[in-house]
Amino acid sequence: MIRALRIEKEKVARFHEVPLDAPAEGEVRISVHHVGLCGSDLNTFRGLNPLVGLPRIPGHEIGGEIVSAGPGVDAAYAVGRRVIVMPYTSCGRCTSCRKGRVNSCRYNKTLGVQQDGGLAEEVNLPAEKLILNETLAPRHLALVEPLSVGFHAVGRGRVTADDTVAVIGCGMIGMGVLIGAVARGARVIAIDPSEEKRRLAVKFGATHALPAGGDEVVAEINRLTHDDGVDVAFEAVGLPATFTQAVDLAGFSGRVVYVGYSKAPVTYQTQFFNLKELDILGSRNATLDDFHAVIAHLETIGAAADDLISKVFPFDQAEAALPYWDGDRDVLKILVERI
Repeated sequence: MIRALRIEKEKVARFHEVPLDAPAEGEVRISVHHVGLCGSDLNTFRGLNPLVGLPRIPGHEIGGEIVSAGPGVDAAYAVGRRVIVMPYTSCGRCTSCRKGRVNSCRYNKTLGVQQDGGLAEEVNLPAEKLILNETLAPRHLALVEPLSVGFHAVGRGRVTADDTVAVIGCGMIGMGVLIGAVARGARVIAIDPSEEKRRLAVKFGATHALPAGGDEVVAEINRLTHDDGVDVAFEAVGLPATFTQAVDLAGFSGRVVYVGYSKAPVTYQTQFFNLKELDILGSRNATLDDFHAVIAHLETIGAAADDLISKVFPFDQAEAALPYWDGDRDVLKILVERI
């Protein structure tokens, strides 16, 4: 038996003793050292995540250490090696998988969402879903997955050094977009209501950071771009107003990339899709290449990545982590740490 944090029902998360079998063929047992809490985990706690059935063990941003391996696992996955978890599944048969876009598998079951996740003492996972890493600081292993989602969106937006980019929302996914776009040499304008997140956006390379708003944001973007609008507008909030604002910010022949998803219907003036001849793109999860790109970037910036972590809860105090975030605090990333 192991201890795991389980969201039992809306606003209730408690530790439970749960069984854990020996690793099966191709599986590795991981001692979980760090779990990052995601906005999807918070929405599950609030009873607002339509993809999750309760009870559920949350957690898909996972860093840990190998403690044992099942039959058929390559010797490289040795006891004591540190790992980053890719928390998605792919069926290999749906249209996305047949096109090689396994990150958007029709039948994906993300850890902590459609299946129990990693906020536990230990977890068994397929070796093929683990990335061995000895170079990053242990806490930074749990930052790779959320930043990879942002890096994947940057790839979807085909961002280049010639582009001016707007990032609406500077939570962890938006920060991944910002960092990924800056890494490609783009000029990035960040938009967020939080002064602290705007400060961090500038620290991580945004040329401008604007308070969130309506028409005044569009007017300021037009001023900064000499009325051209941005080449790529990224939505990383998930509100109807920001979905439509992304279209307003994009210039003619621009691109709009939706990373967040709105929980409410969105109403558009669709003529701008045609008049601007926009490319409107969705972005989901991340690929192995995105993970490796983030790892390389985190290796470069080193301790600066600590600024992305808002608060760390010891594992024994994990029951308090989601209620803390639920208190409308200005949080970028909460980690649960077990070492």
